Amino acid sequence: MRPRLWLLLAAQLAVVRGSSVLQQTPAYIQVQTNKMAMLSCEAKISLGNMRIYWLRQRQAPSSDSHHEFLALWDSTKGTVHGEEVEQEKIAVFRDASRFILNLTSVKPEDSGTYFCMIIGSPELTFGKGTQLSVVDFLPTTAQPTKKSTPKKRVCRLPRPATQKGPLCSPITLGLLVAGVLVLLVSLGVAIHLYCRRRRARLRFIKHLRLHPLEKRSRLDY
Repeated sequence: MRPRLWLLLAAQLAVVRGSSVLQQTPAYIQVQTNKMAMLSCEAKISLGNMRIYWLRQRQAPSSDSHHEFLALWDSTKGTVHGEEVEQEKIAVFRDASRFILNLTSVKPEDSGTYFCMIIGSPELTFGKGTQLSVVDFLPTTAQPTKKSTPKKRVCRLPRPATQKGPLCSPITLGLLVAGVLVLLVSLGVAIHLYCRRRRARLRFIKHLRLHPLEKRSRLDY
């Protein structure tokens, strides 16, 4: 019996159980027709030279469902394709502990559940599977209409203007000092003139008081 036929027979007889040794992501993916799909299978143990197999199950998983061998990853040969598989559409590559199944130009008939698998001694270890759905048009979810609520007007008190930067520059200080000096000089001059006028007024009043005395003294003579 050829190895690939034995592999398919073993997959049919094995109980398909998701194992934590092989973690597949995502669990479900929906892709538009003629687009690309990437399925990941991460090994949580050291595989050494162990091969990673990718299988497809077109029907819902059951004990009677058929597994189709797509490709495997070999450390020396790279991607090894199964029989009657479009090799240009399927590729397997390794990224550290992850094994990626790359499907290009997918069609609706490519829909199904994809499993990664390793062959132990003697058991088979499967991942939990990734369900791929290929559709012509991706569903769009309509955004719910939002009711526009009128905004409340908030009365805000005006903020006092804050002065930025230095309060006075040297030029401003010089002008202020000069202005103060001018005011002081003007005030001194005004006080001086006021005092002179006051003294002159006092002399005039004193002179008026002395004149009647002079007239009386002349009449007496």
